[in-house]
Amino acid sequence: MSNKKIHILVTGASRGIGKAIIESLDQDNATVVGQSTKGGDRLIASDFTQDGAASGLWDEALDRLDGRIDVLINNAGLFQPNPVAADDWLESWNRTMTINLTVSAELCRLAVLHFQQRDKPGRIVNIASRAAYRGDGPDYWHYAASKGGMVAMTKTIARAYAHQQILAFAICPGFTMTGMAEDYLASRGGDKLLADIPLGRVAQPEEIASMARYCALDAPASMTGAVLDANGASYVR
Repeated sequence: MSNKKIHILVTGASRGIGKAIIESLDQDNATVVGQSTKGGDRLIASDFTQDGAASGLWDEALDRLDGRIDVLINNAGLFQPNPVAADDWLESWNRTMTINLTVSAELCRLAVLHFQQRDKPGRIVNIASRAAYRGDGPDYWHYAASKGGMVAMTKTIARAYAHQQILAFAICPGFTMTGMAEDYLASRGGDKLLADIPLGRVAQPEEIASMARYCALDAPASMTGAVLDANGASYVR
């Protein structure tokens, strides 16, 4: 990309992968703002369960970034069990879809329109999951479906707008050592799950962040539409 400061918006940036992404970009010629539910240092407070959250976040990010966003990184996600017999199954399904897919889609749409209006190149990096291909446990239909939708959306954006130099990439981590995954590993018996990962360990947030940074700044244009796996060979496509 050009030598001028790259303006980047990262969602789900208060911890885990999102925080690691911001830290990885700090060493580059980039100006980054993030999103979290509660806000904080360089973080815009935005609750993705609320109507209008995506557009409100986008507008505030534009204000903080002098009216220009060059890269959108969708990392925000919800990973909570939803047993098939639960009375609030549909409510839980809709909440996960809203946070993991619908808000990401809204932000992708706003990014594409912004790139088109400026008639400048732009990049979208979507953090999906191994579950998009492999599926997930019986309590996580909603999570797998949301991440499968994110991958399909990424491919569609890449195919639709490559001629305008609007590029899109998806990253599909397996278990990554964040608070969300740690709780799940503990609840399911970590040793048994780790035995299914030939590498013998889960990914570190910094590993996923390095991939996101590459897609955001350095990946060649011909790579648009790529889906990158990072799961320790626990699922090889």
